[in-house]
Amino acid sequence: MTNIGIIGGSGYTGVELLRLLLPRDDVHVSFVSSRANAGTRVDEVFSSLRGFTELTFSDPDDIVASDCDLVFFATPNGTAMSQAPALVENGVKVVDLSADYRIKDIATWEKWYGMTHASPEWIERAVYGLPEINRAEIAGAMLVANPGCYPTAVQLGFMPLLENDLVETDSLIADAKSGVTGAGRGAKVDNLLAEAGDNFKAYGVAGHRHLPEIEQGLRAMTNSPVSLTFTPHLLPLIRGIHSTLYARLKKPTDLQSLFEQRYKDEFFVDVMPAGFYPETRSVRGTNMCRLSVCQPQGRDTVVVMSVEDNLVKGAAGQAVQNMNLMLGFGETTGLALPAMLP
Repeated sequence: MTNIGIIGGSGYTGVELLRLLLPRDDVHVSFVSSRANAGTRVDEVFSSLRGFTELTFSDPDDIVASDCDLVFFATPNGTAMSQAPALVENGVKVVDLSADYRIKDIATWEKWYGMTHASPEWIERAVYGLPEINRAEIAGAMLVANPGCYPTAVQLGFMPLLENDLVETDSLIADAKSGVTGAGRGAKVDNLLAEAGDNFKAYGVAGHRHLPEIEQGLRAMTNSPVSLTFTPHLLPLIRGIHSTLYARLKKPTDLQSLFEQRYKDEFFVDVMPAGFYPETRSVRGTNMCRLSVCQPQGRDTVVVMSVEDNLVKGAAGQAVQNMNLMLGFGETTGLALPAMLP
């Protein structure tokens, strides 16, 4: 039996990891830590897990993670960078769901996240956990930086265009919207039902910290400089991301065939038939990113629509997908689930 630990399990990504891992018979969740809930049964905090676990939240200071084969960090930014290196040095594989190891340029990371990086020497050793582009590297990795939710949707949407040098890269646009769980489980006035419900607004317009992560990933797909205008919005939804992407075509191409061929062997990327557009509810609770591509009025602008569940393919599901690769399980194990409808 493969032993798994979860550090920081009291947030939305933590409970989503448990939802995906607990029903499996090939892994055993050894511990779930939470400083605020230490000593409390997990199913008292998350009643959805009643009958699936008798675990009690552990104090982070009391856990013995060295007995695990792999540990997830579902912690705020700044935690994994202080604790993950010691685990990896002891032979424990790590999937970090925070942003601590996503951005390769240390100065850029420190600028956007407002703190000094505690283990900068480990950044180059971490593998960026987007399986659709780094599958082989992830399979051999000890430390994986799980991508952010917006970066996953945007990169998968632009990838076929950039890999084939089909669009101008100095004027890319991502108009992205997320449900309120993207902001975490902490109590914030902006996320109250009376504030977020029946409302729609942009945020982080002057600069969102996912921007450098997205541009870094896009640059790796092309030989040209990349400039992205990224505008996130808050939707009155619990979960889900919808990103509408725009780019200027360099030359005519069969966009539908391009996307279908790029993702024909990717279980978790679904390219919809021409004329159909993805909805957030079509991926709710799944590890799927659903795409649609079109060229309105036959003009030179390509429009890509990309939807995902921000807590699954945008966080915990992709982390489990990475775990499967790192531990030699089938990549889709525990993740081949249809969406929850209605």
